Formats: sequence, C-alpha cells, structure tokens
Amino acid sequence: MKLTIHGAAQQVTGSMHLLEIGKYKILVDCGLDYEKDHNVMMNEEFPFRPEEIDVVILTHAHIDHSGNLPTLVRMGFNGQILCTPPTAELTELLLLDSVNIFLRREEKSRKHNRKRPGSGGRQPLYLQKHVMDTVDRFITIGFNRPFHVTGDVELTFIPVGHLLGAAAVILKINDNGTEKTIAFTGDIGRKNYPVLNDPQELPKVDYIVSESTYGGRHHTKDKTIEQTLVETINTACIKEQGRLIIPAFSIGRTQALVFSLNKIFSSGLLPPVKVFVDSPMANASTGIFRKYHNLLNEEAHDFYNRKGDEFEFDNLSYVENLHESRQVSNYFEPCIIISSAGMLEGGRIQDHLYHNIQNYYCTILFIGYCAKGTLGYRLLRGDPIVHIRDRDLAVYATIKKTDLFSAHGDHDDLINTIKSQDPGILKGVFLVHGETESMQMMADTLQADGYKVTIPVKDIVYEL
Repeated sequence: MKLTIHGAAQQVTGSMHLLEIGKYKILVDCGLDYEKDHNVMMNEEFPFRPEEIDVVILTHAHIDHSGNLPTLVRMGFNGQILCTPPTAELTELLLLDSVNIFLRREEKSRKHNRKRPGSGGRQPLYLQKHVMDTVDRFITIGFNRPFHVTGDVELTFIPVGHLLGAAAVILKINDNGTEKTIAFTGDIGRKNYPVLNDPQELPKVDYIVSESTYGGRHHTKDKTIEQTLVETINTACIKEQGRLIIPAFSIGRTQALVFSLNKIFSSGLLPPVKVFVDSPMANASTGIFRKYHNLLNEEAHDFYNRKGDEFEFDNLSYVENLHESRQVSNYFEPCIIISSAGMLEGGRIQDHLYHNIQNYYCTILFIGYCAKGTLGYRLLRGDPIVHIRDRDLAVYATIKKTDLFSAHGDHDDLINTIKSQDPGILKGVFLVHGETESMQMMADTLQADGYKVTIPVKDIVYEL
C-alpha cells in the first residue's frame, strides 16, 4: 500500500492524497490550491493521469478540498465520487460559484489584454458543463455506514464537525491478505461550535493523515462568540452609529453567524440592528442546512423547538439579487452586512469593501482564515492601501478579527484526536493541511509521547 501527498503538503490549501492498493488508486479530496492563484491553470497539472484514478473520496465541500474535481473529470477521470449527502449538495453550489469566479476573471483578463495585441486572456479552469459532469459522479453515503468500495476496501464516514456533512474517511483495506486501516481526518471541527455537532472520536487505525491548520495555536478561551459579537456590534453600530461588515464563507460560517446573532437579538442583549445577508449562495446553502436539520446539534434543535427557525429573525434580510445588493450600499442607518467570500477573493463582499474601505465609521470583522495572497490576508496584515476594482484604495475602516468562528479544531483538539489512538498500535501519523511551522509544533508534541510522525514532502511516495 502506497500513500502520496499531492496537495496540502506543508501548506494549507489544495488537499489531494493518493492511496494505491496494488493497481487500485483512491484519491482522497481534490482541492484547489490557492497558492497557485497567480496562475490558476497550474491546478490542472496533476502529477498522475486522471483517467487512472479508480475512485475519489471527498471529505467535505470546501473548495480547497473539492474545487479541482471538475478539472479531474475534464481531464479524463471517469469513476465515482463518494461523499455524504450534504457534502454532495453543498459541493455543487461551491463548484458552480467557482465557475462564475473563473468567468469574471477571464472577462477582466480579456479587457486588460485588449490594449496588448497578441496577449491571450486567462481561460477558465472549468465550466458549468464540467461541474454537472462531476455532480453526476457523486454517490452519497451516510455517516457510520460501512460501504464496500471494492472487495478489498471498506469505507466508513465519521462525522468531524467543521461543516455540515464533513467527515473523516476510514478505510479498512485487505492488502495482499493483510488488513490495514487508515484514517484521513479531512478538516477536524471544534467542540461547542454553533449549529454543528462535536467531532466523533475516530476508531483505532494503523495510520492517520491529519490536518494541522491550527497546530501550535490555541483558540481564544476568555470570551464566548456571543460576548465578542455583542462588544463589536455595540461599538460599531450603536455607539459609533456606523456599519459592521463581516466577510463570511457562504457555507457554514454564515449559518453559524446568523444563528449566533439570532440568539443575541432574540434574547434582548442588544437593541435591534438591521442585518443583511448578501450572498445568493448563502441563501441557497441555508436551505440545505434546513433540509438536513437532523444533522444539526442539540442546541440548534432546542432553539428551534422553543423559538423557531434558527436562521430567521426580526430585522434580518436575505438579499436576493444585485439590485437589492446595491440598495444595501445606500442604506445609511447602522447595520450589519454579512457577505461572501470570506477571503474577499470575489463575491459581493468586494462591492461593499469598495464603498466602505475608506469609511472611518465602518468596521470590518474577519471571522475566518485568509490564505496568503488573498485580499483578506493583506487587510489582516495591515496593508495601508489595497487594490479593489482596478483602484488603489486607502484603508480607513477599522479592521478586526476573531478566531471564535473558526471551524477548525486548535492545537489541543488536533492532538487529542490523535492521542485517542494507542501510540504502540498506531504505525504512523502524516501531517497535512497546515503551514510547516504548525506541522512541526504538532510533530514535536506527538513525538514526545511516542507517536511516529511524518511531515510529508509533496509527491514523495510512502510505503505503508
């Protein structure tokens, strides 16, 4: 049995792991690599032949895990894609949104190159047709239901929080008469997160391929989500009579935020403030959260039974179209604007930033991770001038951040996930999906307790 880490090796994005059992090839995740964003077409340079992949197993819907699937299909992959039911529906939304982003970039590139004869525009990585071809390959499997991929490979999805439908992949494999087990954690969630259930403990396995996003870092413990939001809203919208803009991923983060605001305003912790959710994809994905309400956590169910829909409350408006979105820009009363994308790379959030980045009475609250090279990363870095819509704009708005909405487990959560395994039985831990420093800090902690840890080198084959 061979393992090759083709993506998210000593970096966060682009998860893509190849497991070979004899001639049978399993690809776990196929995500977009944001660090190739200066040349998106580099994402089609697979280090293997797509037509030789037998099956893809998808841990969850986020684009850094799913976003290169249509490229794989376009370039010859003809097998099934196995995932949970919510993952299938949420992935379709995200992939179609990626097509729109690619097309906008192509149009922008074409306009830019009109002045340069002979220059070609940036081509889309894939189109809607390729997304629908991809969706046709989805086979959905529920949590904790063993599924025989082949006679020698059994798959079980274990819920890990992080996102609706997100799962760790547990593979029980007959490798030439020897039973071997391996877990791919995907992204591990955190306990007591809004809407989502806590991660389920993994069964005992021989090998673990674990994410390490927050290795060496700990989430804020001295404040709750509600306390942080109340303080920020009170300052930005009530005392300063300004506006609060919250960039949020449409799928997962927005629903957690809306539920938290619902609890705050329905409990009377703040006077009413107008809240706009300006993201068509957030509106659609909230419908999927409602559809799979049985997978939400006990707190959400209790709230629903006492007060009704977790994602609806007075003064909350879901913006439906571009005309309504422009009206939000002309709303001059104090308000909260929730819009995507969370890293500010496209989406309606850029319109709101364009009109408010130079507004002294605007606060921008980041509630999620921003990859290097993104507009969100540059704002969090403190750049005094940023480029939006072909203009360089000075940053006068107040920039804040909180890690309380991070859907990733922190250092202790990750370590505890692995320490649920016996170091005498666990044969190896492979750390992926993190910066090198984060991986090393996790490795140091685990090795001190006797675990065998590898920080994989991209495209190097490891014999298991």
